[in-house]
Order: sequence, then structure tokens, then C-alpha cells
Amino acid sequence: MRSTFAGLNTMVRGIYANQLSLDTTGHNITNAGTEGYSRQSVNLAATRGQQVSSIYGQVMVGTGVDSTSIERARNVYADKQYWSETAQQQYYKTQQTNYDKVEAIFNDSGNTGVKNALTEFYNAWNDLSTNASTASNRTAVIEKSNVLADRIKTASQQLQAQINAQYDDMRLSVTQINDYTDQLVKLNQNIMTTEATGASANDLRDQRDLIVDNLSKYMNLNVYEDDKGMYSVVSNGITMVNGINKLTLEMSEPQMNKTYGISDYTVNIKESGIAYLPTNGSLKAQMDTIAEDNGYLDDMSNIAGFMLTTFNTMHQQGAGIDGTDSSLSTYYTDGTGKKYTDDTKAKEYTGPSYGTNFWGDSNTLYTWDAENSCVKATEMSGITHSLSIDETTDTAGNTVRTPKVTLNGTKVAEQSLKGIKIINALGVSTDITATGGQNTIAARTLATEQKKETTGKLITDAAGDPVYEVTVNGSGDGTNATNLSTLINMDQDNVHSTANVVYSDGTASFMDTTTAADKITATLKNNMVSRSLDKDSVNAYYSAMVAQLGSDSESLDDKADAQDDLILQITNWRSSTSGVDWNEELSNMIMFQKGYSACSRCLTTMDEMLDKLINSTGMVGR
Repeated sequence: MRSTFAGLNTMVRGIYANQLSLDTTGHNITNAGTEGYSRQSVNLAATRGQQVSSIYGQVMVGTGVDSTSIERARNVYADKQYWSETAQQQYYKTQQTNYDKVEAIFNDSGNTGVKNALTEFYNAWNDLSTNASTASNRTAVIEKSNVLADRIKTASQQLQAQINAQYDDMRLSVTQINDYTDQLVKLNQNIMTTEATGASANDLRDQRDLIVDNLSKYMNLNVYEDDKGMYSVVSNGITMVNGINKLTLEMSEPQMNKTYGISDYTVNIKESGIAYLPTNGSLKAQMDTIAEDNGYLDDMSNIAGFMLTTFNTMHQQGAGIDGTDSSLSTYYTDGTGKKYTDDTKAKEYTGPSYGTNFWGDSNTLYTWDAENSCVKATEMSGITHSLSIDETTDTAGNTVRTPKVTLNGTKVAEQSLKGIKIINALGVSTDITATGGQNTIAARTLATEQKKETTGKLITDAAGDPVYEVTVNGSGDGTNATNLSTLINMDQDNVHSTANVVYSDGTASFMDTTTAADKITATLKNNMVSRSLDKDSVNAYYSAMVAQLGSDSESLDDKADAQDDLILQITNWRSSTSGVDWNEELSNMIMFQKGYSACSRCLTTMDEMLDKLINSTGMVGR
């Protein structure tokens, strides 16, 4: 038999159900702007009916409604897509930031960059080539050379600063990742505890998914949920979070990188000590951009290495305007630094400077080691310079006579320069920057010609063969300055040496430009063949570097824009499921409000009926 008060219970259930639905709707509305919040809804189900008798037999009478759960709206597949693509998006964004900074370093729009310095450097040598004796032209060469060296060093220092900044960002990333994994462990614990009692931990789950959203910006990850509702987070095959357990990332101790003049770091897993190498995300981009910036440092060091080796070698083939030009090759060395015109009378050499460094230390000879991609800096003591003539035969059988410059001394020390050490070594020689040193700039060309008497008569030996000597052209000749300027703008296949240069330590030659390319060994390098820029001109090398930088940056911008569009689509996809729709919630609020009111009115009516029944029907049953 149905209870007299059964209807009251039915309406009470209806009131409770509508009240819970209204509360949930209010929860949705108040959290509409909360990041990571997922719309919630009450799952309702009719309660078990009650069997009652009627004239037609037994019938089932409904007993109302009850709430079975409060469920959050979430698209798991959309979440996984978002986490995957967010890592790629942040990789591009981090790279974009680095490219923007590198482009600013090599920006020549304000005529303050390396490109402008190269142009002015070339113009200064070109101007000197028109008149080698002009003091202002020589001073300008020194000034523009110093500017070029300073620009290269400044750009390199800015790259070093950028690399150090990237390491600082990596350190912040590691700290943030550890913080997120700590939060995941705590949320896993709370969710498991809450849901073990049969309750729903919807808001905790939203917080946890938001943490994963943020974590996916730094690293590639895959998320798995166990039967207890806890997440496991796997990155690059390493389980970073496993329920209530986690791994911790840490930065290594600084490792001095002598090549680039910075301290390098790795990201390690603290518990095992192994390196952590993500495949995506901002942390991966920071690692990659450091390597890229080191590459730009290599480019600067290659240009500096070219100046110290090839440019110096070409400079050593010419002569300054100091001293007397006569009888350059009639003097020879006796080991004391003295030159002799005959076997009995010693005479100090008073001719123009030759065989001098333009860049670097005047007592150091620089050669390019192609096998080890470095500059060999050989410090010498007691360097002497001597001139002679190399004779070769061309394909037509004609004798070709070329001036030969020999730099001989005692090897004191030798070191291999790489990266920042090459750049730091780049500077105009103090011999040239000293007072009067501008006159030693070797703008003029050494040449071989038949020796003449003061009367102009050609001199021959006893056999009647001509006698040759090494000379320099007049003070106004700037042919070697022209040769030097071609190194800036001309492909090296079209650059021709005017003299041969030999470096010797008294026992063996360690650089000889007379050696054929096919005879070059590990200990005998041809500076004009094996060099840091291969066969490119300096200008072409630098322009290619900047062009590649611009191309890479533009390509990355396109990829980033496409990735942003993809993320927007996925975000809208997620929002369509879990986002709060104001119109929908307001409609639900009106519906549940009316349901609550209807149940309340029905309850009031039933109460009135029972009151009438109990209090107004008089005494019954006596």
C-alpha cells in the first residue's frame, strides 16, 4: 500500500534535484572565466517506482528523481591533441624570440653592424690603392680596420650574452617544470582520496589538466590515467610523474666551453644523473637555439680567422713606404739580422717593411689548420725577413720569377685558436698602430726585374745571363692594396698572389705558399688554399650567413603562424565541449528554477490536502 506521505517524498526529491541542478548551473556561471574550468552537469535518474493496487491490478507509481552524479564535460582526445601541438607551438615561439635577437645583432639598418664595417673596410683599402703614399688614406685603413674588429667582437659578445640568457631561461624552465610535477603529484593524491569515497573530484581534475596544459609548453609528453584516477606523465620515454611519484630535473654544474668562452650546462634527471633531452617544447628550443647561436659565433670566428691567416699572408707579400727602395734583394742574412752587400762589409737593412702582419701579434705567425678547423698561432722570437726569387716554368716553357718572402725565427710556443679565441686575437698589429706605423702598411707590390746600373744599363753575369732582383714599385703604387681589397669582395678563384711567403723555424717550413695544393700535409698548410672561408669572399660569406638567417627566420614565422592557427582550432574544439555557454546556462537556470517552483507548489498543495484530511474530517474509526 502506498504511503500517505509518498507524494511528499516525491516532491522533496524533485526540489533537491532542481536545487542541485541550480547550484551546479551557478557554479558554471561563476567559473565561466576561470582558466581550465570544465562545464559541469547533474546526471538525473528516476527513482525506483512503488507498486500499488488498483481495480485494474497492480500498477507502478513513480517515486520521483534522484541525482546520480555531477559530471564534467571533457574531450579527452582534444586534450591529447592540445598537449602535443602546444609543445610544437612553444618550440617555434622560443625559436622566434632567439631569431629576433640574432637578427638585431646583425642588423645593419643603422649602419652600425658588421656589414657596414666590411664595406667601409673595403672602401678604405680601395682608396689606399689609388695612392699608397697618402697619409690620410693610410690612417683611414687603420681606423676602419679597428672598427671592423670591434664590430666582430661586439657581435660575438652579444651572441655570448644571448647564449647565457638562454641558459638562464633554461634554469627557469627547469624550476617551473619541477613545480608543475610537484603539483601533479599532490593533485593525483587528492583526486584518488576524494574519488575513493565515491565523490566526484571534478574541480581537482580541472586543476590537474590545467597543470598538464602548462607543462606541455616546456616538453613533449604523453598522459595516461590509471584505474585510481591518477595521471602518469611520460616524456621522451621517461616517466616524469607516476601517480604519487615523480622525477626531478636539475641543471648541471657549469662546464667551461673554451671554444665559445661561455659556461655550458646540461639538464639532468637528479635521481639517475642521466641527461634529459626533450624532443619538443620551449626547453628543447632553448637547447637548439644555443647550438645555433654557437654556429653564428663560428661564422664570426671564421671571418676573424680569414683576416689572421689569408689576409695577413697577402699583406706579407707587399711593402710599406718606409725606408729606401733600392737594392732590396742584394742584402742577405748572416743569422745576426745584418744584411751584407758583400762578404766583408755589414750593413743594416734600410729598405721598406715587408713580411709584416697586419692583424694580430707582430711576433706571431698565423696559419689555418683545415683538418682541425682552427688557427695555429705560432709565437716566434728573433723573426728575420729575407727576400729571394722563386723560379718556375709555365706550360709554354717560359721561366716565371716570383718574389719570395721568408720569415724565419725560433718557435717559442704554439697554440690552436678556435671560436672566441680567434675573435679575441683579431686586432690591428701594434707595429702598425704605433707612431709612424701607418707607413708599414704593405700597400705596394714586390716585383722581380732585371738589375740595372745607376745609368740604367741592364746587368748580366759572366755568362751574359740577366741578373734579377726583388724591387718595389714607386711610393704611389697601391697594387697590393688592390689585392687586399679583392679578398673582401672577390671569389678566391680570381685572387692571385704576387709573391710567395714561407714561415720557417730554422729547421722546417710550417707554411709555404709555393707548395702545390696536392702536396699540402698536416704540417704544411697553404694559407691561400686551405682557409676558414673556403673559396668565398668575406663579403659573400657574411652575406650568405645573414641571408640564411633571414630565410630561416621567415620560414619559422610561417611555421609558427600555421601552428597558431592549429592551436586555435583545437582550443575552439575543446571549448565547444567543456566551455561554459552563457545562453545555455541561463536557459538551464530558468528551467531548473521553474522545476523547483513547480515541485514546491506541488508540495504545498499536497500539504494542504493532508491538512484537510487530517484536521477537517473529524473523528474516524471510533
